[in-house]
Amino acid sequence: MDTAHELRIPSLKDKVSAAEWRARLDLAACYRLCDMFGMSDMIYTHISARVPDEPGHFLLNCHGMLFGEMTASSFLKVDLDGRVVAKPAFEYGLHAAGFVIHSAIYRARPDAMAAMHTHTIAGMAVSALKCGLLPLTQTATRFHGRVSYHDFNGPERDPAERDTIATHLGHNNCMILRNHGLLTVGPTVAEAFNFMYGLERCCKAQLAAMACNTPLNTLPQAVVDKATALYEPGVIRPYGLLEWNGLLRLLDRRGTEWRT
Repeated sequence: MDTAHELRIPSLKDKVSAAEWRARLDLAACYRLCDMFGMSDMIYTHISARVPDEPGHFLLNCHGMLFGEMTASSFLKVDLDGRVVAKPAFEYGLHAAGFVIHSAIYRARPDAMAAMHTHTIAGMAVSALKCGLLPLTQTATRFHGRVSYHDFNGPERDPAERDTIATHLGHNNCMILRNHGLLTVGPTVAEAFNFMYGLERCCKAQLAAMACNTPLNTLPQAVVDKATALYEPGVIRPYGLLEWNGLLRLLDRRGTEWRT
């Protein structure tokens, strides 16, 4: 397919609400950051954002665009039944597994405004470990007891699996899809990204430590409990919000195409 002309996407800034445009900007930034930090998988994973003033609709990448070329105007707008209500004028369409996973979250979690799914090497590796994520580092204690698990039953393309995904996620904001990858959700795109950034680093650190073939310095349970409590929501500021503007400035220094 010759897509050279198809990616000249007209800006939607004056055609959507201010709230939707802000969500589109944050979501485009999240895709670019995901790619910048080595967490993309060409076209095979997905990040979404609920439309703030249309809670029954969410924004999702067109299946065929790379994360590093996503812009604010390039998203599909999808309803919770899988109908595409708005899309750019090209052939790329809805990714079935992307719809199933993200609609599962938005149907079950009114508090969720963004969701992020990755297939990184570290995330897939930890997802294949029976022990799952261990509280081996300070950063990992942030997630201890706050990560859900969902067993792999084949690619998530069956809408009937949405209830199981939602049930397994529960009230947590992070989930390891066993033998598959990582999933995070958040009340903002910034927080969903930060959950994923932190979870990814925990996975990398755990794999590096386990690969050294020497005994691990595991933390006493009392220390794990203390550290975990200090990361309790409400005890510490929400991660992701303070640094988000800095991350947007980082993107802008590389170019502002993502804002179109």
